[in-house]
Formats: sequence, structure tokens, C-alpha cells
Amino acid sequence: MKVLVPVKRVVDYNIKVRVKSDGSGVDITNVKMSMNPFDEIAVEEAVRLKEAGVATEVIAVSAGVTQAQETLRTALAIGADRAILIESDEDLQPLAVAKLLGALVDKEQPQLVILGKQAIDDDSNQTGQMLAALAKLPQATFASKVTVADGRAQVTREVDGGLETLSLSLPAVVTTDLRLNEPRYVTLPNIMKAKKKPLETVKPADLGVDVSPRLKTLKVVEPPKRGAGVKVPDVATLVDKLKNEAKVL
Repeated sequence: MKVLVPVKRVVDYNIKVRVKSDGSGVDITNVKMSMNPFDEIAVEEAVRLKEAGVATEVIAVSAGVTQAQETLRTALAIGADRAILIESDEDLQPLAVAKLLGALVDKEQPQLVILGKQAIDDDSNQTGQMLAALAKLPQATFASKVTVADGRAQVTREVDGGLETLSLSLPAVVTTDLRLNEPRYVTLPNIMKAKKKPLETVKPADLGVDVSPRLKTLKVVEPPKRGAGVKVPDVATLVDKLKNEAKVL
């Protein structure tokens, strides 16, 4: 069974982002970049499926700038077998990425596509669902447990009321949640081995996909600073402040 794992290069989750002075976006100059945490969970799950003898090949794929090769090398170090970079300097929006991944699904014919439920930079939570729709594949989102056997995937997913278990016929698309697994620590020997694994580079035009932006960012602003808290002597004062100052009552 072949597993395709899309991964995204994002600002590291430990970094406090800064908005550009002109309000056009987030400043990523000289900022540490890393793999989207949800995608790292997806890679780990795919590698575990291979280690269990369920999957035979794990393919990591990323769409973006040349530097995304570093993110793919991390996926290879975790245990992916090969990688594909769809190289583009365009601002790739979820629909464009879904179309690119759809073209790769047609080319590679994976039995399972597993990716993070969302990226921590734009928090769109759209790519997996759009890919499933474009490729006409069954989907399960927010997976906290995945079991694959007999041509089907059993996916336990988190919903507002608790847990829901779905049974999907393969091929299928699964998006991962935080509780699915704990990604392994990447060791130096595996980082060295990853340098020798194949990494293919293609262009969106090679896949016949138009990645022109459909949405325009008008302005990016930082959230307002929170005011300092105050102590109140009694409940009556608290209620008065909530009613007349905070205007929440």
C-alpha cells in the first residue's frame, strides 16, 4: 500500500510572529521555519503503518519555495521513502494546493493520503477536504486513531460530542489531530540517511495546474494588547464593572 503525506513549511511554533510594517503579511525574514506540527504527526502515522507492514511506501510531498526541501528532508529522516517538491514562488492557497495534490494522486495512485488537519500559519483547515472532493475520495477529518486492514481504514475522530468512528473504503483521505500520536525524535544517523533518499522536483505547470491566487489579503494586523487586570473588593463591584465597563452583562 502506497501512502502519500503532504507536508507544509511554516514558521516554527515556538516563534512569536511579527506583522510587516506595511500590513501586507507576516515577516518571515531570518525566522526559523519547520514542518507544520499536524503534518509531522501525519508523517509519523504513515511511517508507523509501514513499520507495521501495512504500508509498503511512504511518499512525502510539499508545495512551495525551494527551501521546502528542508522540510521534506525532515520527513525523509522520520522515515518516508522518497519526496516530491512542487516548486513554486506563488502564494499557494488551499485550493491551489489541493489541485496540485489531486494531480499527484492521479499520478502516484496512493491508497491513502494522510495530512495534518490544518497549518498553524493560516489555520484554514481546508486542503484535506478540498482534495477529497476534487479526487472524489472518501474522507475522515480530525483523526485520533487510524487502523488500516482489508482494504478499509477505521478512523476514530474527535467531534463536539465525543468520539466518532468511521469506516472508509480505500483509497481515502485522512487528516490528523494532535492526539493521533507523538512524533519520534529525529536522530542524526537518520538525518544523514535522508540526504541520500530521492527528492524529485516538479513545477505546477508539469502537473497542468493553475495556481494563481483566488483570494487577496487586504491587511494583516496584530491583535489588540490586553489591558491589565484589576482587583475588586466585592461581588457588587465586579458586577458593576462587568456591566458598565466591560459591557458583557
